[in-house]
Amino acid sequence: MQTFWARGFEATSLDDLCAATGLGRSSLYAAFGDKQSLYLAALSRYEAAAVGRVNAALANSTSPRAGIAAFVNRIVDDIVAGPGRRGCFIGNCAAELARQDPLVAARVRASMDRLQSTFRDALLQAKGAGEIRRDADVDALAAFIMSGIQGLRLVGKARPERALLEGIAGVMLRCLER
Repeated sequence: MQTFWARGFEATSLDDLCAATGLGRSSLYAAFGDKQSLYLAALSRYEAAAVGRVNAALANSTSPRAGIAAFVNRIVDDIVAGPGRRGCFIGNCAAELARQDPLVAARVRASMDRLQSTFRDALLQAKGAGEIRRDADVDALAAFIMSGIQGLRLVGKARPERALLEGIAGVMLRCLER
């Protein structure tokens, strides 16, 4: 996953994957079938970890709204510190391959849907607790947060400036105000 995330699908060679996994070519093929299957497995693993990070931020916060804010602010911190500058693996996959590869497009869509659903569930809780407006469209808000996070990560690749990123995050999070 780390190799694909750092280099992308096209720039990652079979030798890179063998070095990263410690497997020989025949073992790699036996375990995953082909490069694309390994790529899709890596994307699924990233998705599970990303959902875990969102859920951890929600669980460690005083409220669903605070958890979403903590998650977004953590992204800013990661970008400024350096590791977050490679962007979101899901977003990178969408940009590199989703238009030309239907299997990758379907996997990216499923990953985004799962993350968006995680935000939606948190927003429903926030709505029930009176943290966000009663008339808030949680589906649209969840989609906006997903899109905003992708945009934040994209901007962070080229401009990892805290003030800029915090400004963007602040505007995003204002949509959750009552």
